[in-house]
Amino acid sequence: MQYTVLLYYKFSPIQDAETFIKQHRAFCKNNGLKGRIYVSEEGINGTVSGLKQATDLYKDTLRAVSGFENTEFKEDPCDSIPFARLIVKYRPEIVTLRSPIDLDPNTEGGNRLSPEEWKAVLEGNEDFVIIDVRNNYESKVGHFEGAILPDLKNFYDFPQWLDETDIPKDKKVLMYCTGGIRCEKFSVLMKKKGWEDVNQLHGGIINYGHVTGGKFFKGKCFVFDDRLVVPVNTDDEEPISHCEITGVPSDNYLNCANMECNRLFICSEEGARLMEGACCEECKNHPYKRPFNPDDAFAPFRKWYEYFGSDFKDQKNTQTAG
Repeated sequence: MQYTVLLYYKFSPIQDAETFIKQHRAFCKNNGLKGRIYVSEEGINGTVSGLKQATDLYKDTLRAVSGFENTEFKEDPCDSIPFARLIVKYRPEIVTLRSPIDLDPNTEGGNRLSPEEWKAVLEGNEDFVIIDVRNNYESKVGHFEGAILPDLKNFYDFPQWLDETDIPKDKKVLMYCTGGIRCEKFSVLMKKKGWEDVNQLHGGIINYGHVTGGKFFKGKCFVFDDRLVVPVNTDDEEPISHCEITGVPSDNYLNCANMECNRLFICSEEGARLMEGACCEECKNHPYKRPFNPDDAFAPFRKWYEYFGSDFKDQKNTQTAG
């Protein structure tokens, strides 16, 4: 069967987020959709997957809601649904920046460059800086050539980073992220803090790869589903990162097999087999290590209850309480 992954967001006011979430969750369940959807009063941000008929219906249904008529979707075909379950939940922000300054992506923000326009700028002779507006573990496996890669673990750390940066305010700024949503807010913040020539890649890395073939992008793009990374540049898919176990080139991410660790780390197939999916010797010998299948080293991560009984949950609850 052929499945589709949808990546999308829309900043549009939702008056009754709780009711919206209940109705949205019921629709997704009834149509066999799985994924992760965040809703707030400022709009919606999601990644969902299912049969193409179901994802097409999802697009039509969301666009039928007042204020969401022109929601843009990035689509990827896949052989299976890369999500274990469906999550539809409330968040104060659909992308968490925690800025003390009010930011409205609908009326403010940077100049949105189409993938073709972005590519033309990179091919030209203008003086500019490129900022990767993603977390460090994302840019580690793939990024645009020459980009500034802030060593930050969370998007909400970017405002402080911006206050400490030495990028001249008269410099032409290009910024990008996975699907475009983080640039929507960060470009507004940069404009309000004095940068004038701020430009964002419309649709993000995913859209850029689909439209242009991904020239100037090195490595692969991290995604927040069971695939973990996807190719971007059709002419260059060589890894730019290395296995943390063996040191060989690799852009595969793996969750540590030790359920109490669960650290996300870069690992080759050789490294995964050597450590049985664990990130270190201690985790390899841990009693709560997930079973390892050497024939499917990068099988999607599954929760503790698929492997262990209530004693694991009781132990975790005891540790949390203590």
